[in-house]
Amino acid sequence: MSAAGSLLAVAPVAALLLLVHALRPRDAVTAPLRLAVVRAALVTGSFAVLTVEVLGALHALTPTAFAVTWLLFLAVAALAAGWRHRRDAARSGDAHAATPAQALVGASTAPTALDVTSPGAPPPAADDPEPGPDREGRWTRLSRYWRTASRGERLLAVTVGGLLLVELVVALLAEPNNFDSQTYHLPKVEHWVLQGGLEFWPTAIHRQVTIPPGAEYLLLHLRLLTDGDRLYNLVQWGAGVLCLLAAARIAGQLGGGRRAQLLTAFVLATTPMVVLQATSTQTDLVVAAWVACAATLALDGLQRRTGLGTLLGLGAATGLTAVTKTSGLIGVGPLLVLWGLTQLRLARRPESPQSTPTGAAGTAAARRVPLVRTVGASLLILLVAATVVGPFLARVTVEFGHPLGPPRLRESIPMERHDPASILVNVLRIGHTAFDTPLAPLRHAAATAIVEGAEAIGVDPQDREITFGREIFPEPAWYPDEDRVAFPLAGSLALLGAVFALARPGRISPTRAGPLRAYAAVLVTTVLLHTAMIKWQPWGNRLLLYALVMAAPLAGVWLDAVFRRRAAAAGARPRRSIAVLTAVAVLATSALAGVLAVSYGFPRRLVGTGSVFTTAEWDTRFLRRPEWTDEFRWAAEAVRASGARRIGLVEQNDNWEYPWWLLLRDADGRPPELVALQSVLPERPPADPSSVDAIVCTGPEAACTRLVPAGWRVEYRDYVGYALPPGR
Repeated sequence: MSAAGSLLAVAPVAALLLLVHALRPRDAVTAPLRLAVVRAALVTGSFAVLTVEVLGALHALTPTAFAVTWLLFLAVAALAAGWRHRRDAARSGDAHAATPAQALVGASTAPTALDVTSPGAPPPAADDPEPGPDREGRWTRLSRYWRTASRGERLLAVTVGGLLLVELVVALLAEPNNFDSQTYHLPKVEHWVLQGGLEFWPTAIHRQVTIPPGAEYLLLHLRLLTDGDRLYNLVQWGAGVLCLLAAARIAGQLGGGRRAQLLTAFVLATTPMVVLQATSTQTDLVVAAWVACAATLALDGLQRRTGLGTLLGLGAATGLTAVTKTSGLIGVGPLLVLWGLTQLRLARRPESPQSTPTGAAGTAAARRVPLVRTVGASLLILLVAATVVGPFLARVTVEFGHPLGPPRLRESIPMERHDPASILVNVLRIGHTAFDTPLAPLRHAAATAIVEGAEAIGVDPQDREITFGREIFPEPAWYPDEDRVAFPLAGSLALLGAVFALARPGRISPTRAGPLRAYAAVLVTTVLLHTAMIKWQPWGNRLLLYALVMAAPLAGVWLDAVFRRRAAAAGARPRRSIAVLTAVAVLATSALAGVLAVSYGFPRRLVGTGSVFTTAEWDTRFLRRPEWTDEFRWAAEAVRASGARRIGLVEQNDNWEYPWWLLLRDADGRPPELVALQSVLPERPPADPSSVDAIVCTGPEAACTRLVPAGWRVEYRDYVGYALPPGR
């Protein structure tokens, strides 16, 4: 990565930070700084996606175009931040000129430090008005909060911060080595760079064009700004940070104080799936972050009428979710329904007695206005979402005649049976995989019960209509692998939190019992919809990550209630003491799980075989399949030595393509021109084998040799081969 590329890569981060300052809320809200981060992330994410769409339509996906675009965006963000700073300074001057009584009132509504509330207390009614004359500096407030925090709260914060820092180190040191990324996430970025546009291309791997590309759009910016993939892992790491901030804010919106918010962040940050994905080029944390943004904005709408800015944010969060991974809409949909119903109820409340119409005509008009307002706001959300995801859906519709892609995609992941018995079996299998533990007897006993129970009610537990591909249930998922690791601790805490939030919300959050119960109902609905719509698969825990992020605040506020009741009871009964000790033990185990995941997790770890400190670049890239390392390099060296530039690809749907894009670069670092000799896109015929200078193959040798022109020399090993024409 060049020095210029390093400087340009800072532009998105700098713009984001400037927008955080510019987009701080003017009204009194819960956790205003975190809300500003959410707003800035949505603006930056939407800008990144729309930039790709616009420049792609112009066939201008070039480093120069992206550099200019980001510098312009940075300038706009700086102007917005400067305008906000001057506005705040002007208001501060007005406050200095106020009467002593007015100044006292202004001081009484100043925000508390670190925009979190004291342990056990409900969120403040007003915790970020416009800056006042005696507003504390952020470092001063942070220092004061650290001094007033309990030892437990400090331990929670240090653990979360420590894990994030270690994950950042791993993300920076480790080369991208996620399996799916080698197959389709990263190759699609290279295809866009090669052709300078977003039009589809012939390929044997349909996921390169049919799977929503929102996360890869973000990677494309880094690819063009830095001319490499060294910073790719930072996208998911940043998404993980956004998940923690949004989830902690949701806990505050549900009535949780400082400890509840820290517990929420702790439960989420120590979940092995979150730890491992935070250093990956997968896409699940990205979609979970957008869903969490939608959740926290929707919850703001449970207390007050939603303004234009929040409506735009909800639309952006919905669109970014859809363009990243459509399964995330299963979580966003119920949230928007809850928001819409609440807004309709709030709109029916007259703002003042004088504004209430009288008479029959006035009453009818008064009933229509709330509905019209809510419908209009909903349409605005959908319009913004369509602006973000619409161009991709339009391309898919034109190519396949359906916005969700070809039948192969529509039938492989969604459930094809929806009878109650099939759904029940799917729920049990997904639950078994999500709550899997290293305790083999427990795992086997539960799986046997599910299989035998399914057969007893007439459902084949391996039915292809409710099971992905040719996978066989059960499949162990306890090992800390980024693609499948279970979350029994976080899942159990979230489940208990949801149950108590539905049954006794007043005991958990006396000031926000209604929103807490409503949010828990939304979460339960989301999980039920997910298990009724998505087939079981060994990697299904990844697909549930957005729901786990949504559920973490329920775990946080419930745990806080357990500790709060114990502290409030001078003569606590033994069962309460046992509950507290159990909660502490679970949290300690969660911390251990998080530390072990970042230390020994696969395929990126701190220590042991495959450590990011001791493993060479190409060995790291091939940790999933170390036996392929020498084969890929052997074939690439032979093809490069032949001088070939236009190279044909022979591969199957789950083969690795990305290594070719790296290994076949020329001495100046220019990527090769790779073209597919097979295509699963009916309207995109493959290249003629006789039109290429060389052929590289992965998979069965027979699949390669039948496409090689007569007279070419074919060399093959176990998994990789190549073919060259005579004379090369």
